Amino acid sequence: MQDILSGVKKIHFIGIGGSGMFPIVQILKQKGYIISGSDNNESDIVRMERELGIKVYMEQKKENIEGKDLIIYTAAILKDNEELIAAKKSNVRAIERNDFLAYFTEQYSNTICVCGTHGKTTTTSLLTQIFMEGKKDPTAIIGGKLDSIKGYSRLGKTSNLICEACEFEDHFLKLFPNTAVVLNIDNDHLEYFKNIENLKMSFNAFCAKTTDLIVYNGDDENTKDALKNLDKKKISFGLTKQNDYFATNLVIEKKGKMKFSVCKGHELILKDVEINIPGKHNVLNALASIVVSLENNIEKKYILKAIKKFKGAGRRFEFVGVVNGITVLDDYAHHPSEISATLKALKSCGFQKIWVVHQPFTFSRTAMLKEEFKDALSLADEVIVTDILGSREKNTYGISSKDLVDELERGIYIKTQEEAKDFCLKNAKKGDVVITMGCGDIYKCAKMMVYGKY
Repeated sequence: MQDILSGVKKIHFIGIGGSGMFPIVQILKQKGYIISGSDNNESDIVRMERELGIKVYMEQKKENIEGKDLIIYTAAILKDNEELIAAKKSNVRAIERNDFLAYFTEQYSNTICVCGTHGKTTTTSLLTQIFMEGKKDPTAIIGGKLDSIKGYSRLGKTSNLICEACEFEDHFLKLFPNTAVVLNIDNDHLEYFKNIENLKMSFNAFCAKTTDLIVYNGDDENTKDALKNLDKKKISFGLTKQNDYFATNLVIEKKGKMKFSVCKGHELILKDVEINIPGKHNVLNALASIVVSLENNIEKKYILKAIKKFKGAGRRFEFVGVVNGITVLDDYAHHPSEISATLKALKSCGFQKIWVVHQPFTFSRTAMLKEEFKDALSLADEVIVTDILGSREKNTYGISSKDLVDELERGIYIKTQEEAKDFCLKNAKKGDVVITMGCGDIYKCAKMMVYGKY
């Protein structure tokens, strides 16, 4: 692939506040490039970028790209965006974020790509933590904040790259994986894939590009089906003995913390793995990380130490604070399966009542999976649904948050985050938990509850 950065000094990001953009921004800033960007929404990421000395415009207009050597834009930008139109008409090279990530993955000889509908950020974060503990000095590109690296990415000095690989519109097919980690395959992005069979075909095509190893969830039927005909080195993990590596002696301790051991066939590989984030789905994420780490010759003592130290990635079951005896959490879950897994984990933590404040993300997902959202959200005691965040979409589906609420036995529609915050503070009681859920900016509601502002 052509050297995209040849002769480049000034790089401008359109949609700089996105969770997929920020890790690239951080790495290029560390490499010494002059960074600027634009967005249309104030956020924690924009705040962190400004703290790095980056100029961020809150109005997307053509003047922003003047004097830049390279423009990187997010796929979430609508095609009629003035700044994007100007960028594509200019003499400056303008590339989509995933094209840059593809270029970046090709620069490393041990690129580990973590894919799957759910769990990518947690698993990528765990792997980064383990590789750092094991003195492997990785470069990492993560879709959420990892406290130990104080951001969404780190720039290492070795050939090891750990990054998320997203299936959205087949973006991951551009990447160059040496190891592919497949966590699961679920019915998401159906506005593009149309059905689960097409989605499985895309995961098959991605894994076919892998040069060295595929580590996959052998308990997930869609994943097994997608990979069954691939003639590649494959290692399975799961909670059942049919897998190459499996968890055993699983114990749920106080506040959802867990302990388990890992077997390979009849051999006990790791004993008493302690993980501080709840849910069986996180045991699977940890197992995936363990397998990859062992295959990269990281000593067991470093693996155990790193997993025990891991407190979760940002916006993944994240503790925000306590107000009036009410625990406030925030989670990125925006798919019914993710919401269900998170709420089931939360039920093991001993709270009196579970309140969910859910911000649906994209009209297509809300419309196509409305029944599944109803079933998942019904696991909570009380549910508040705010307006749908359309992001890159226009509402051609005629769907609204009220349509989802009408399906719920204990649901209420509240338009804004400010109003949702007031409702929770008025009605939730000491010993309850309020968890904000969604991949947009619903975390602001949680912060307003605890801190009075975001």
